[in-house]
Amino acid sequence: MSETPDSAVRTYIEEHRAAFLADLAEWLRIPSVSAQPEHAEDVRRSAEWLAAKLRETGFPVAEIWPTDGAPAVFAEWPSGDADAPTVLVYGHHDVQPAAREDGWHTEPFEPTTIDGRMYGRGAADDKGQVFFHTLGVRAHLAATGRTAPAVNLKLLIEGEEESGSPHFRELIEARRERLAADAVIVSDTGMWSEDTPTVCTGMRGVADCEITFRGPDQDIHSGSFGGAVPNPATVAARVVAALHDEDGHITVPGFYDGIVPLTDQERALFAELPFDEAKWLRTAKSYATHGEAGYSTLERIWARPTAEVNGIGGGYQGPGGKTIVPASAELKLSFRLVAGQDPDKIEQAVRDWIATRVPAGIRYDITFGAATRPCLTPLDHPALQSVARAMGRAFEQPIRFTREGGSGPAADLQDVLGAPVLFLGISVPSDGWHAPNEKVELDLLLKGVETTAYLWGDLAAQPLR
Repeated sequence: MSETPDSAVRTYIEEHRAAFLADLAEWLRIPSVSAQPEHAEDVRRSAEWLAAKLRETGFPVAEIWPTDGAPAVFAEWPSGDADAPTVLVYGHHDVQPAAREDGWHTEPFEPTTIDGRMYGRGAADDKGQVFFHTLGVRAHLAATGRTAPAVNLKLLIEGEEESGSPHFRELIEARRERLAADAVIVSDTGMWSEDTPTVCTGMRGVADCEITFRGPDQDIHSGSFGGAVPNPATVAARVVAALHDEDGHITVPGFYDGIVPLTDQERALFAELPFDEAKWLRTAKSYATHGEAGYSTLERIWARPTAEVNGIGGGYQGPGGKTIVPASAELKLSFRLVAGQDPDKIEQAVRDWIATRVPAGIRYDITFGAATRPCLTPLDHPALQSVARAMGRAFEQPIRFTREGGSGPAADLQDVLGAPVLFLGISVPSDGWHAPNEKVELDLLLKGVETTAYLWGDLAAQPLR
């Protein structure tokens, strides 16, 4: 392992700060909006720009990988050390749509720096967090005197994450051998706050379905037929009412099978975070917390599975009354999943449970969308501890741990590559991902640079194989 002197790293970063930020601004000017077909050429241009910049950084391999949608960028820089572990960095170069009339104070694709913040679409999500790896690896080399990283370093920068990553799993399955790694670093996440740097240890998965219940072949008179034939809207309501018990537990048999429980250490670490529940409720535009009994709010949104009713409808919805038994009713349900849950098994469990809730005379269809698997890295995993140590050196304070309540393509990387996934992000909640006036705090961005400068040497010393 090559030691990386902190002072040498910081000096190098400061000397190259201006050029780094100028390059980032140039990249942000490319409107790589994957969701809008008119920007397809811009997404390709973004990939080409990044590949060229990675070659300029020193990566001997930087390739554009086409998909049936938008292109990804792959880069590789072998360590040269026979026993060096291999680390894959994941991020994305596409961005959300943005227009000045959405409420931006500046042009979204003309980066503007004000009071130590760079405003622009993609500044935090995710171009800024991808780009800090370029200066980080150069600082690592400069401070250690190495000519190649202490790890075999690979990058995979996707071009469709903001469109749901429709071709991502197919891509990584097809390129599995090129992407093989001992650990995966995902730089598409954030921290608790500017004052409380954190490392995310996992993300929930998700499965969702739509159910249509059909009763009569058409709407029928409730006076002539009501009370004598089954009502599909009543069936939908009963399914929803039966989904949870009085303690907020999900009643689908087998739903909790195999779940990795929260450890006492994790619960204690979550409790240490400066969580203001009243402020959180204001952000949620809600008036009370609710959920599974026996768990805190953070535990519920990070480490416990959910079943949510996303939509329910059926029958007459217009003004006034219409006394009918409706012909059909619809439900939309989603299930957030945690480590140990298999989406395929959850789908079958839900199907089996619905079948027991539907009376004779009601026909139904249930359709599931593409699922995302959950991922979790244990607190004591050596790669996770490396990320926390490197981040602690950069921020000069202890690092705490969180999870993410949402879902993303990280689980596909863990599933296909069989490697632990670590999350290294420096974004904070005020950065406004997907919103007008997205920005990145420049001091935090440079802390991300510094973290990666320390990380590769630390990971090289760990038993990752």
